[in-house]
Amino acid sequence: MASSIPQPASVSPLRPAIDRTALKPSPAREPLWREVLGECLRGLRQQRGEKLSETAGRAGVSPQYLSEMERGVKEPSSEMIAAVAGALDVTLVDLTLAVAETLRSAQPSASRGAVCSAAYALAA
Repeated sequence: MASSIPQPASVSPLRPAIDRTALKPSPAREPLWREVLGECLRGLRQQRGEKLSETAGRAGVSPQYLSEMERGVKEPSSEMIAAVAGALDVTLVDLTLAVAETLRSAQPSASRGAVCSAAYALAA
């Protein structure tokens, strides 16, 4: 006959107890490369006054895919990044440098919705 292990009365088997005294506020996380890339792409596209469908059509990607890239939820291949960069009339090198500069200057307290200002210099 199998014996069961008794559970303390305050702990649900579906939701274990958490020591709330050990919890600390989580520090602001560093933005991911794909998130900053997306901010740069969106900033460049909006600076040109283009719709997603216009830029996506020239890049050979669907508007949905470009939207996912801009929102930082898609991990695009280098070929996709190059296609979108070309559609926005920037080189892959310049776009990569803009993303790297933005990451370098990102402060832990910076908001996630910050615009990739280095990308604006590319289009100027």
